[in-house]
Amino acid sequence: MDTRRVPEHHAIEPHPPSTAPGPGQPRVEPRRLWFGFASSAICWIALGILDMLITWRACIYQEEYGLPSHPTSATVLYLTASVLLLAITIAAGITSYRNWQSIAQQRTLLESPAVDRTEFMAVIGVIISITLGVGIVLLALPPLFLSLCWRAR
Repeated sequence: MDTRRVPEHHAIEPHPPSTAPGPGQPRVEPRRLWFGFASSAICWIALGILDMLITWRACIYQEEYGLPSHPTSATVLYLTASVLLLAITIAAGITSYRNWQSIAQQRTLLESPAVDRTEFMAVIGVIISITLGVGIVLLALPPLFLSLCWRAR
C-alpha cells in the first residue's frame, strides 16, 4: 500500500462546492424565486392569448350584427386585463430584485456575476420583468387608438 501523500494542489475534491447558503447567508424560498422568475413570462403569454380571444370575439360581434365598431366592453376588458397583468409583472420584478438583494454578494445589479443558481434566477427575473413589462405596455397601447378589428387585419 502506497502511503505517500498527494500534494494539495493535485488533490481532487470528492464533491463540487455546495451552492446551498452558508450559516450566515439568508435563504430565498423557492416559491418566491420561481414567482419572480416565471410569472412575467406567463403574464405576457396570457395577454397575447387574451388579445387574440377578445379581438376575435369583438370582430365576430361586429360582423354578425353589422355594427360599425366593436363594443367598448371589449376594449375595457382588454385594458383591465392588461393593467392587471402589468401589475403582476411589476410585483414579480420587485420580488426578483428583493430576492437578489438578499442573496447577492455585490451591491449593484449590473456588477453581479450571478454564478449561483438562485442569484442567477433572481437577476434574470429582474431582466425578464423589465423586458416583458415594456412588452405588455406596448401590446396594451394600440386598443386605445385603433379599433380592435382594424388592428387585427
